[in-house]
Amino acid sequence: MQAPPELRALGPRERIQQVGEGRLSDAESLALVLRCGRAGENAEAMALRLLLRFGGLAGLACAELRELAAEPGIGPVRAAALQAAFGLARRLVELRLRPGTPIRSAVDVARVVRETARSVRRESFYALLVDARHRVLGLRVVSVGSLSSAPVHPREVFAAAVREGAAALVLAHNHPSGDATPSAEDREVTARLRESGELLGITVLDHVVVGATTYYSFAEGCEGAIQG
Repeated sequence: MQAPPELRALGPRERIQQVGEGRLSDAESLALVLRCGRAGENAEAMALRLLLRFGGLAGLACAELRELAAEPGIGPVRAAALQAAFGLARRLVELRLRPGTPIRSAVDVARVVRETARSVRRESFYALLVDARHRVLGLRVVSVGSLSSAPVHPREVFAAAVREGAAALVLAHNHPSGDATPSAEDREVTARLRESGELLGITVLDHVVVGATTYYSFAEGCEGAIQG
């Protein structure tokens, strides 16, 4: 539903006071972080240009500091403010897997890995350590690879689990391509790590492959949507 003309005429700062943050567009919310524009371009127009330049919020969140600073009217100060804003958003998502939180579903893991891996833009492999009641002990980065693969060895995966006394773990890795479909290598790695876990007495509960908007859970045997 389109906003009434009197609201559309307001700037982002006035609109958030009138209708709340949830009714603002991405460009309007981003304009509030930028605070002001430059000669011939207001903050909202600048925000829209950035979104188009980097392919939306997801692309903008992955941009490096130097890339942002090089954009007309941005510079190092605004670039730092943008990265800090996206960093706070990632930390908020990561709170869903804070120590002591029970693991309820693969999608909870997928949300956190998607946000955490955005700043890396390479395939990264994670181990979520849990206790005997499946409560989180910690999320550990096992390896960071290239745009298409992240070599992983059982030694690296289970070292932290043994050291921290984990009873089980959930494996996860991102696909920078955005496609969550597991590869043949993903299936081989899952089988190998499950076997290694059995020898060590540490259960591999799941392996979650994370894409841009979907995830694949080996435990559930199907793909699901990442919402939120």
